Amino acid sequence: MAAGYVTTGFSLPYVAKYAASGTTVTYSNGQKLARGVSATVTPTSTNTENNFYADNGLAESAPGGFNGATVSLEVDGLKKEAQALIYGLAAADQQGFINYDNNAVHPYVGVGFIYREQEDGVVSYTAIILPKVRFDYPTMSAQTQEQEIDWQTQTLSGTAFKSNEANGTWLKVGTAKVVDGTTYATAALAEAAAEADIKTFLSIT
Repeated sequence: MAAGYVTTGFSLPYVAKYAASGTTVTYSNGQKLARGVSATVTPTSTNTENNFYADNGLAESAPGGFNGATVSLEVDGLKKEAQALIYGLAAADQQGFINYDNNAVHPYVGVGFIYREQEDGVVSYTAIILPKVRFDYPTMSAQTQEQEIDWQTQTLSGTAFKSNEANGTWLKVGTAKVVDGTTYATAALAEAAAEADIKTFLSIT
């Protein structure tokens, strides 16, 4: 096998409401977020490397610690149920409107999605989970149709935090589901297995 792999796809973003009691974390109201287009997670550090110098040279160094991560998910577009969940919105009013108002309290949510990867021509699917995320309000934009359809997507921006679990996990990377013809005979079966990892973690039935 090769010494590394290349990412070839992104799919099936899920979300569930996060709650914590001490170090016990639970999830509820899990659902499909939207259809996935792309995902970017960018960690930040508390500081740059903390270096110690002795004998006229660098003797010791301590790396910076995790200080959150920015999360950017590009999706086709959020349905009302997903909007209500990730932005803490009330159900639609009598006229059918979802209201972004003073009553909205952005909850923490768990987010999961799948990376498709390839190594030496062999395809695999891996569940990626951010246990604790809070999303910002969405940017809204639209463009009129010209001669051809301009497919317009929605980008969700947020921040990932350490989970309240004892170890403070902020990112979970699942076991790759390899399309080997035996355990997972097809790509669809391998992707479904990675999807099941996400749904189990986020308590989605």
